[in-house]
Amino acid sequence: WSFRFSKSFRLKTLFEKNENGGSASLILHNVTLNRPVAFSIELKEGIPQLCSISNKETRKRIGYLPEANPLYHDMYVREYLQFIASVHQLKHAGDAVENVIRTVGLQREAHKKIGQLSKGYKQRVGLAAALVHNPDVLILDEPTSGLDPNQIIEIREVIRSLSHNKTILFSSHILQEVEALCNRVVIINRGSIVANELLSDLQKMASGEQALLVVFNRPVDMALLQSIPNVQEVSTLRDGAYQIHCSEQESVKKDILRLSIANNLDIVSLQNQADSLENIFKSLTS
Repeated sequence: WSFRFSKSFRLKTLFEKNENGGSASLILHNVTLNRPVAFSIELKEGIPQLCSISNKETRKRIGYLPEANPLYHDMYVREYLQFIASVHQLKHAGDAVENVIRTVGLQREAHKKIGQLSKGYKQRVGLAAALVHNPDVLILDEPTSGLDPNQIIEIREVIRSLSHNKTILFSSHILQEVEALCNRVVIINRGSIVANELLSDLQKMASGEQALLVVFNRPVDMALLQSIPNVQEVSTLRDGAYQIHCSEQESVKKDILRLSIANNLDIVSLQNQADSLENIFKSLTS
Protein backbone atom coordinates (compact mmCIF):
# COMPACT_ATOMS: atom_id res chain seq x y z
CA TRP A 1 0.00 0.00 0.00
CA SER A 2 1.18 3.54 -0.64
CA PHE A 3 -0.49 6.92 -0.33
CA ARG A 4 0.67 10.19 -1.89
CA PHE A 5 -0.95 13.57 -1.51
CA SER A 6 0.02 17.06 -2.52
CA LYS A 7 -0.19 19.75 0.12
CA SER A 8 -3.28 21.09 -1.62
CA PHE A 9 -5.05 18.06 -0.17
CA ARG A 10 -4.57 19.37 3.35
CA LEU A 11 -6.73 16.85 5.14
CA LYS A 12 -7.51 13.41 3.88
CA THR A 13 -9.26 10.58 5.63
CA LEU A 14 -8.99 6.85 5.35
CA PHE A 15 -11.72 4.75 6.92
CA GLU A 16 -12.89 1.25 6.30
CA LYS A 17 -15.40 -1.52 6.91
CA ASN A 18 -13.86 -4.90 7.56
CA GLU A 19 -14.87 -8.04 9.40
CA ASN A 20 -12.20 -7.47 12.03
CA GLY A 21 -12.27 -3.66 11.74
CA GLY A 22 -8.50 -3.46 11.58
CA SER A 23 -7.36 -3.01 8.00
CA ALA A 24 -6.98 0.79 8.01
CA SER A 25 -4.99 0.77 11.24
CA LEU A 26 -2.91 -2.13 9.95
CA ILE A 27 -2.05 -0.22 6.77
CA LEU A 28 -0.94 2.80 8.75
CA HIS A 29 1.06 0.63 11.14
CA ASN A 30 2.86 -1.10 8.30
CA VAL A 31 3.58 2.16 6.49
CA THR A 32 5.07 3.87 9.54
CA LEU A 33 6.46 1.33 11.99
CA ASN A 34 6.90 -2.15 10.58
CA ARG A 35 9.52 -3.48 8.18
CA PRO A 36 11.48 -0.80 6.26
CA VAL A 37 9.66 0.46 3.21
CA ALA A 38 10.93 2.73 0.46
CA PHE A 39 8.33 5.17 -0.82
CA SER A 40 7.52 8.84 -0.96
CA ILE A 41 4.16 10.46 -0.37
CA GLU A 42 3.86 12.71 -3.39
CA LEU A 43 1.49 13.56 -6.20
CA LYS A 44 2.95 13.80 -9.72
CA GLU A 45 0.74 15.40 -12.35
CA GLY A 46 -2.27 14.46 -10.23
CA ILE A 47 -1.37 10.75 -10.20
CA PRO A 48 0.05 8.90 -7.16
CA GLN A 49 3.41 7.31 -8.01
CA LEU A 50 5.82 5.12 -6.08
CA CYS A 51 9.21 6.78 -5.64
CA SER A 52 12.19 4.91 -4.25
CA ILE A 53 13.99 6.66 -1.40
CA SER A 54 15.74 5.39 1.70
CA ASN A 55 13.69 4.29 4.67
CA LYS A 56 15.58 6.72 6.93
CA GLU A 57 14.75 9.61 4.64
CA THR A 58 11.12 8.48 4.43
CA ARG A 59 10.68 8.45 8.19
CA LYS A 60 12.10 11.95 8.50
CA ARG A 61 9.19 13.16 6.41
CA ILE A 62 6.45 11.32 8.31
CA GLY A 63 4.89 11.93 11.72
CA TYR A 64 2.61 9.22 13.12
CA LEU A 65 0.08 9.18 15.96
CA PRO A 66 -1.22 5.60 16.39
CA GLU A 67 -4.67 4.78 17.77
CA ALA A 68 -3.11 3.29 20.93
CA ASN A 69 -1.11 6.40 21.84
CA PRO A 70 2.14 4.98 23.36
CA LEU A 71 3.35 7.29 26.12
CA TYR A 72 5.66 6.91 29.12
CA HIS A 73 3.36 8.00 31.93
CA ASP A 74 6.17 8.40 34.48
CA MET A 75 8.00 10.94 32.32
CA TYR A 76 7.32 14.67 32.35
CA VAL A 77 5.85 16.15 29.18
CA ARG A 78 8.90 18.22 28.26
CA GLU A 79 11.24 15.37 29.23
CA TYR A 80 9.36 12.93 26.99
CA LEU A 81 9.40 15.30 24.01
CA GLN A 82 13.12 15.91 24.50
CA PHE A 83 13.60 12.13 24.44
CA ILE A 84 11.64 11.87 21.17
CA ALA A 85 13.67 14.74 19.70
CA SER A 86 16.90 12.90 20.61
CA VAL A 87 15.62 9.77 18.85
CA HIS A 88 15.25 11.88 15.70
CA GLN A 89 18.75 13.28 16.30
CA LEU A 90 17.59 16.87 15.94
CA LYS A 91 20.35 19.46 15.98
CA HIS A 92 18.32 22.06 17.87
CA ALA A 93 16.22 19.72 19.98
CA GLY A 94 15.44 22.26 22.72
CA ASP A 95 14.00 24.78 20.26
CA ALA A 96 12.05 22.08 18.44
CA VAL A 97 10.47 20.88 21.71
CA GLU A 98 9.44 24.39 22.79
CA ASN A 99 8.00 25.11 19.35
CA VAL A 100 5.88 21.97 19.30
CA ILE A 101 4.67 22.58 22.87
CA ARG A 102 3.33 25.95 21.72
CA THR A 103 1.90 24.49 18.50
CA VAL A 104 -0.31 21.93 20.26
CA GLY A 105 -1.12 24.08 23.30
CA LEU A 106 0.80 22.24 26.03
CA GLN A 107 2.40 25.26 27.72
CA ARG A 108 0.45 24.93 30.99
CA GLU A 109 0.94 21.15 31.16
CA ALA A 110 4.59 20.86 30.10
CA HIS A 111 5.86 20.63 33.70
CA LYS A 112 3.51 17.76 34.63
CA LYS A 113 3.97 14.02 34.39
CA ILE A 114 2.14 12.52 31.43
CA GLY A 115 0.22 10.19 33.75
CA GLN A 116 -1.36 13.22 35.42
CA LEU A 117 -2.89 14.55 32.22
CA SER A 118 -6.43 14.15 30.90
CA LYS A 119 -7.02 11.98 27.85
CA GLY A 120 -7.27 15.09 25.68
CA TYR A 121 -3.89 16.42 26.81
CA LYS A 122 -2.32 12.98 26.43
CA GLN A 123 -3.47 13.09 22.80
CA ARG A 124 -1.77 16.46 22.48
CA VAL A 125 1.46 14.97 23.82
CA GLY A 126 1.23 12.17 21.24
CA LEU A 127 0.55 14.75 18.54
CA ALA A 128 3.54 16.80 19.71
CA ALA A 129 5.76 13.71 19.54
CA ALA A 130 4.61 13.10 15.97
CA LEU A 131 5.39 16.73 15.06
CA VAL A 132 8.63 17.43 16.90
CA HIS A 133 10.83 16.67 13.86
CA ASN A 134 8.62 18.89 11.63
CA PRO A 135 7.49 16.22 9.13
CA ASP A 136 5.88 17.01 5.77
CA VAL A 137 3.22 14.34 6.25
CA LEU A 138 1.24 13.70 9.42
CA ILE A 139 -0.60 10.37 9.83
CA LEU A 140 -3.29 10.27 12.52
CA ASP A 141 -5.10 7.04 13.44
CA GLU A 142 -8.38 7.71 15.32
CA PRO A 143 -7.01 10.84 17.04
CA THR A 144 -10.35 11.79 18.68
CA SER A 145 -11.38 8.31 19.81
CA GLY A 146 -12.46 8.21 23.47
CA LEU A 147 -12.42 11.98 23.97
CA ASP A 148 -15.30 13.99 25.44
CA PRO A 149 -17.03 16.62 23.24
CA ASN A 150 -14.92 19.52 24.53
CA GLN A 151 -11.68 17.58 24.01
CA ILE A 152 -12.77 16.59 20.49
CA ILE A 153 -13.33 20.24 19.58
CA GLU A 154 -9.91 21.19 21.00
CA ILE A 155 -8.04 18.43 19.14
CA ARG A 156 -10.00 19.22 15.99
CA GLU A 157 -8.85 22.84 16.11
CA VAL A 158 -5.23 21.77 16.60
CA ILE A 159 -5.43 19.41 13.61
CA ARG A 160 -7.13 22.06 11.48
CA SER A 161 -4.39 24.59 12.28
CA LEU A 162 -1.72 22.06 11.23
CA SER A 163 -3.41 21.44 7.89
CA HIS A 164 -2.30 24.82 6.52
CA ASN A 165 1.28 23.64 5.95
CA LYS A 166 1.21 19.84 6.23
CA THR A 167 -0.40 16.95 4.40
CA ILE A 168 -2.55 15.03 6.88
CA LEU A 169 -3.80 11.47 6.53
CA PHE A 170 -6.64 11.08 9.01
CA SER A 171 -8.02 7.59 9.71
CA SER A 172 -11.34 7.43 11.53
CA HIS A 173 -14.66 5.64 11.91
CA ILE A 174 -16.24 8.77 13.42
CA LEU A 175 -17.88 10.13 10.30
CA GLN A 176 -18.85 13.45 11.91
CA GLU A 177 -15.14 14.13 12.44
CA VAL A 178 -14.42 13.24 8.83
CA GLU A 179 -17.02 15.75 7.61
CA ALA A 180 -15.72 18.41 10.01
CA LEU A 181 -12.04 18.05 9.15
CA CYS A 182 -11.37 16.44 5.79
CA ASN A 183 -11.53 17.63 2.21
CA ARG A 184 -10.79 14.27 0.56
CA VAL A 185 -12.00 10.78 1.47
CA VAL A 186 -10.79 7.24 0.85
CA ILE A 187 -13.20 4.44 1.82
CA ILE A 188 -11.90 0.87 2.12
CA ASN A 189 -14.32 -2.06 2.17
CA ARG A 190 -12.89 -5.52 2.87
CA GLY A 191 -9.42 -4.51 1.73
CA SER A 192 -10.47 -2.76 -1.49
CA ILE A 193 -10.74 0.97 -2.14
CA VAL A 194 -14.37 1.72 -3.04
CA ALA A 195 -14.08 5.52 -3.02
CA ASN A 196 -11.27 8.05 -3.40
CA GLU A 197 -12.79 11.48 -3.99
CA LEU A 198 -12.98 15.02 -2.73
CA LEU A 199 -15.63 15.04 0.00
CA SER A 200 -17.77 17.53 -1.91
CA ASP A 201 -17.62 15.41 -5.10
CA LEU A 202 -18.42 12.23 -3.18
CA GLN A 203 -21.52 13.83 -1.72
CA LYS A 204 -22.68 14.92 -5.17
CA MET A 205 -22.03 11.48 -6.70
CA ALA A 206 -23.66 9.53 -3.88
CA SER A 207 -27.20 9.84 -5.08
CA GLY A 208 -29.15 11.14 -8.05
CA GLU A 209 -31.54 12.73 -5.55
CA GLN A 210 -30.38 16.06 -4.18
CA ALA A 211 -31.91 18.45 -1.69
CA LEU A 212 -32.20 22.18 -1.15
CA LEU A 213 -32.95 24.10 2.03
CA VAL A 214 -34.89 27.30 1.41
CA VAL A 215 -36.19 29.80 3.96
CA PHE A 216 -38.71 32.47 2.99
CA ASN A 217 -39.82 35.48 5.02
CA ARG A 218 -43.28 33.92 5.40
CA PRO A 219 -45.03 30.57 4.84
CA VAL A 220 -45.48 29.52 1.19
CA ASP A 221 -48.17 27.41 -0.43
CA MET A 222 -46.61 23.93 -0.79
CA ALA A 223 -48.34 23.50 -4.14
CA LEU A 224 -46.26 26.36 -5.55
CA LEU A 225 -43.01 24.66 -4.61
CA GLN A 226 -44.21 21.25 -5.80
CA SER A 227 -45.11 22.71 -9.19
CA ILE A 228 -41.45 23.54 -9.92
CA PRO A 229 -39.97 21.21 -12.60
CA ASN A 230 -37.60 18.49 -11.29
CA VAL A 231 -38.93 18.81 -7.73
CA GLN A 232 -39.68 15.37 -6.30
CA GLU A 233 -40.77 16.13 -2.75
CA VAL A 234 -41.26 19.12 -0.47
CA SER A 235 -41.36 18.99 3.33
CA THR A 236 -41.93 21.76 5.85
CA LEU A 237 -39.22 22.23 8.47
CA ARG A 238 -40.84 25.22 10.21
CA ASP A 239 -42.84 28.27 9.18
CA GLY A 240 -41.30 29.56 5.98
CA ALA A 241 -38.54 26.89 5.90
CA TYR A 242 -38.66 23.97 3.45
CA GLN A 243 -36.58 21.01 2.36
CA ILE A 244 -36.91 20.36 -1.36
CA HIS A 245 -35.78 17.05 -2.84
CA CYS A 246 -34.96 17.38 -6.52
CA SER A 247 -32.93 15.96 -9.38
CA GLU A 248 -31.41 19.21 -10.72
CA GLN A 249 -30.34 21.52 -7.92
CA GLU A 250 -29.12 24.44 -10.04
CA SER A 251 -32.18 24.64 -12.29
CA VAL A 252 -34.52 24.30 -9.29
CA LYS A 253 -32.67 27.12 -7.49
CA LYS A 254 -33.24 29.39 -10.50
CA ASP A 255 -36.92 28.46 -10.58
CA ILE A 256 -37.24 29.22 -6.85
CA LEU A 257 -35.80 32.69 -7.48
CA ARG A 258 -38.31 33.26 -10.30
CA LEU A 259 -41.14 32.00 -8.08
CA SER A 260 -40.15 34.34 -5.26
CA ILE A 261 -40.13 37.38 -7.59
CA ALA A 262 -43.48 36.45 -9.15
CA ASN A 263 -45.12 35.99 -5.73
CA ASN A 264 -43.43 38.87 -3.91
CA LEU A 265 -41.53 36.55 -1.56
CA ASP A 266 -38.24 37.34 0.15
CA ILE A 267 -35.71 34.49 0.30
CA VAL A 268 -33.87 34.52 3.64
CA SER A 269 -31.53 31.67 2.63
CA LEU A 270 -31.16 29.11 -0.15
CA GLN A 271 -28.51 26.41 0.05
CA ASN A 272 -27.63 22.94 -1.15
CA GLN A 273 -28.02 20.08 1.28
CA ALA A 274 -25.41 17.37 0.75
CA ASP A 275 -26.04 13.71 1.45
CA SER A 276 -24.60 12.71 4.84
CA LEU A 277 -21.32 10.82 4.86
CA GLU A 278 -22.97 8.15 6.98
CA ASN A 279 -25.47 7.39 4.21
CA ILE A 280 -22.69 7.40 1.61
CA PHE A 281 -20.60 5.02 3.70
CA LYS A 282 -23.53 2.63 4.13
CA SER A 283 -24.33 2.63 0.42
CA LEU A 284 -20.70 1.85 -0.53
CA THR A 285 -20.03 -0.84 2.07
CA SER A 286 -23.35 -2.67 2.51
